[in-house]
Amino acid sequence: MRALLQRVTEAQVRVDHLDTGVPREDPIESPVGAIGPGLLVLVCAMRGDTDEDVAFLARKVAALRVFADDHGKMNRSLRDTGGGALVVSQFTLAADWRRGNRPGFSAAADPKEGARLYDLFCDALRREGVPVETGTFAAHMHVALVNDGPVTIWMDTRER
Repeated sequence: MRALLQRVTEAQVRVDHLDTGVPREDPIESPVGAIGPGLLVLVCAMRGDTDEDVAFLARKVAALRVFADDHGKMNRSLRDTGGGALVVSQFTLAADWRRGNRPGFSAAADPKEGARLYDLFCDALRREGVPVETGTFAAHMHVALVNDGPVTIWMDTRER
């Protein structure tokens, strides 16, 4: 399972009401998830990912010390700060860009398994004590964020 974490002061995700997947000039959107200080977690289930990968990633995200302590050192986690996580599915993290100019996404889990693992990850993160907001799986989304730092961390459970 892959995740790209961005420390944020705020983030929100909006989804087209009609969710045609085709951007329009004036889409009718509604917010589906928003957080204040915390982490925007872009997550991708990969072919072969297991429930164990999901649990491992959720534990690491909840415990990752990327927030400042009283001395300005990155020494506090989401659990320590009470910050939230906005979790957004993003199959494009599976992109293989090495050949040609159009990336391939065949390494991503199929949509049914991807949705199951995404939901399982959100639930596992909640069980870790993190308030979780979500996007809408497989929808065309607009994500807005205010990056804090910036602090951006790449995680891949296959690199343990």
